[in-house]
Amino acid sequence: MSLIYTVKQQNCAIIERFGKYHRIAKSGLHFKIPFVDRISTKLSLKIKQLNVSVETKTKDNVFVNLVVAVQYRVLPDKVYEACYMLQDPKQQINAFVFDLVRAQVPLLDLDDVFSKKDDIAIAVKNELEGQMAEFGYGIIKALVTDVNPDANVKAAMNEINTAQRLRIAATEKGETEKIMKVKQAEAEADAAILQGKGIAGQRQAIIEGLSDSVEEFVKQIPGTDPARVMDMVMMIQYIDTLKEIGGNSKSNVVFVPHSPGNVNDLSTQFRETIFSAQKLTN
Repeated sequence: MSLIYTVKQQNCAIIERFGKYHRIAKSGLHFKIPFVDRISTKLSLKIKQLNVSVETKTKDNVFVNLVVAVQYRVLPDKVYEACYMLQDPKQQINAFVFDLVRAQVPLLDLDDVFSKKDDIAIAVKNELEGQMAEFGYGIIKALVTDVNPDANVKAAMNEINTAQRLRIAATEKGETEKIMKVKQAEAEADAAILQGKGIAGQRQAIIEGLSDSVEEFVKQIPGTDPARVMDMVMMIQYIDTLKEIGGNSKSNVVFVPHSPGNVNDLSTQFRETIFSAQKLTN
């Protein structure tokens, strides 16, 4: 039997004399009487962690498995209680956690279990602190590290989330297409308005140019009938148009009336258009 023994840092030793508790030896070098004193056990004062897996049912009848991590340690001033009052502290903590979780989770729906897991952890810690302090153990922290519902429920939840995201994406895509179509319609309307104004201005310029030409021709040759002058101008324009059509390599077959009577009809229609436009302008 050794006379000298040591206790490591963050540890303590329970010394018994003739089988009865005698004293607590802390870290360092110690002496004991051979055959009289003996080291009953050594306890670590370091923080330990116990992971407890609890299966229970939620308020909406979904079976779920929770993993609760409990961090605990032997209280330095209650080493005696920790050594002699509990045979298996891990089993005791495990039982308390089972009881607390199965009392808390059935009051919550599955979604609330995820959002309120911190509340569950706090409730476990507060309850364990009061219970385990009597036996010489302090509870440092309790954490709900995993909430794992049944595989079928998890798959259904993923499908629901996928459907919701697809619906949101479809809505956003529809709104985008709607905006694009509205903007395209507005752009086409603006383009049509500008095109109409351009055509109207072009026709007005043609009318003014022809009027100036007729007036100038009448001034140069007094007594000339303006209507005859207009017929002549129309004939020139008609011939120039046929020339331009024939000179275009990309032109298809075009049937154009070319008899003098048809030209006269065209000139009559053109004069009526000019007079109508002048009345509208005035």
